[in-house]
Amino acid sequence: MSLDAITLSVIQAALQQACDEMDLTFSRAAFSPVIAEANDRSDGIYSAVDGALIAQGSQGLPVFVGVMQHSTRTIIEMIADGRCLSPEPGDIYIVNDPYLGGTHLMDVRFAMPVWRDGKIFCWLSNTGHWPDIGGAVPGGFSASATAVEQEGLRLPPVKLFKKGVMDPEIYAIICSNIRVADQRIGDIRAQAAALQVGQDRLFQILDRYGDETVVAAIAELRRRAAEQMRAHIAALPDGVYRSRAFVDSDGVVDEPLTIALSVEKAGDTLTFDFSGSSKPCAGPMNSVLATTLSAVYLAMRHIFPDVPISAGAFEPLMVRRPEGTFLDAKYPRPVSGCAAEVSQRIAEAVFAAMVQAAPDKVTAAPAGSSGNFALGGNDPVRGRDYVMYQISGGGYGGNAGHDGLSNGCSTIGISKSPPVEIMEQAFPVLYRQYALREGSGGAGKQRGGFGLAYEIELLRGEARASFVMDHGRFGPQGALGGRDGAVNSVTVFRDGQPHVPPHLSKEQDIPLKAGDRVLVGTPGGGGYGDPLLRDPQLVLRDVSLGYYSREQAAELFGVVIGDGGVDAIATSQLRKK
Repeated sequence: MSLDAITLSVIQAALQQACDEMDLTFSRAAFSPVIAEANDRSDGIYSAVDGALIAQGSQGLPVFVGVMQHSTRTIIEMIADGRCLSPEPGDIYIVNDPYLGGTHLMDVRFAMPVWRDGKIFCWLSNTGHWPDIGGAVPGGFSASATAVEQEGLRLPPVKLFKKGVMDPEIYAIICSNIRVADQRIGDIRAQAAALQVGQDRLFQILDRYGDETVVAAIAELRRRAAEQMRAHIAALPDGVYRSRAFVDSDGVVDEPLTIALSVEKAGDTLTFDFSGSSKPCAGPMNSVLATTLSAVYLAMRHIFPDVPISAGAFEPLMVRRPEGTFLDAKYPRPVSGCAAEVSQRIAEAVFAAMVQAAPDKVTAAPAGSSGNFALGGNDPVRGRDYVMYQISGGGYGGNAGHDGLSNGCSTIGISKSPPVEIMEQAFPVLYRQYALREGSGGAGKQRGGFGLAYEIELLRGEARASFVMDHGRFGPQGALGGRDGAVNSVTVFRDGQPHVPPHLSKEQDIPLKAGDRVLVGTPGGGGYGDPLLRDPQLVLRDVSLGYYSREQAAELFGVVIGDGGVDAIATSQLRKK
């Protein structure tokens, strides 16, 4: 079937809009601030044949772009070989098993078949980050877990909704294994409602244009996405580009983990090889294959954002399975840090390799940490338990055209920190500080953006704090002569005495009482290009805004600033040294 350009464009926009409406429905109806305010969720449409991505919401987390494709495909395969009950109209499957195309246990996926004339036309799927899934610590981010069972409840694909009705027994099992279970019903209903909205919008598209036309449009959009990605790749110089990125530690063994990447560009394809990376680790910084693949895909989306999101965009990207490394975790390896942290180190390795091939399109490394901070306790005033989950932004790397963004969202998503006012209303905490972390941007011709500095005080009751962050040992990499951004920092003040986690960015179950405080400084982005080539007037502007001190201006950029502004002679002499 031949499609005119206008019809194809309208159908493409309509599919995208259906996913966007699912995203909005999910956030607006959810109870948990991490979904309702931080938007830690995603929705998409997937092929009935192989789970291939058809469309995904523009306001969903990019890291889920490959993960939900993988998990939907796994459900289809499990149904085909009898490991999963066959679907009926109105069924919704729930799954969070990392080894079945997932991330960490807190990312809970729903999948619903869309029926048309007695056959499955496609699947709708979404993922939401639940603030708790059980396990050893509130929030699920166990920094020292050595097996996945310690991280929480693991669900294979099971029908939570059967013919449109929620199964009370499955729901009871879930609630019996998680904290603050009474609040989950709001998130579950919101997640299911988002899929129903997506189905309604999809039916409107099919009724207007006809099933055959929409199927033909989907195939053509996939072909064009692959063609567009191949064209971008073909414009790059052939060659092999290598890079390394490092994870601070696995939370158990205090040694860094290495991501060693080789990218081979030949013709119109890229081949990614991580075979030189560290072996599987004892702690929770292992990455399952679906997350590793998705991290590569989202990194390339950062580089070529104009390529439409569909399975076709991934076809020219060949990722060799990194067997025998911590980037291909097998049961029972713990994985709580894979989606939020390790995926961002993978993306950083892709950026560091690809900036050699496309310096005008790739940035220096961004902050690359979701800043996972979970606080669980009891509020004596309200008489109830709570689990608070804080995510935070950081600096983006500089690039060929401009400085890096300050306090941007994590590399893997569009999730933002929940508003301070919402968090203070929902939990017994006070934010004593919430500001840009001055001086954290890596120096460069285009400097990196600045991270975030925040301080939280527990106002009442007792609680336990856990952290699974990264970039505490190594700052985000600079590019083409730029300096690294500032490292992540965590300090816990108990009875006024400072405590720094031995693993710098990871620790769990730190007991807190009223008056204790947590101070976090998130990383700044890496600098791009030689700092000595930065325009002295831009350095003066940064100093006048308080981003750097005069001493830092001289040390980092070779710019001498006096009371009257830039001292041009002294600056020239200093830079010559």
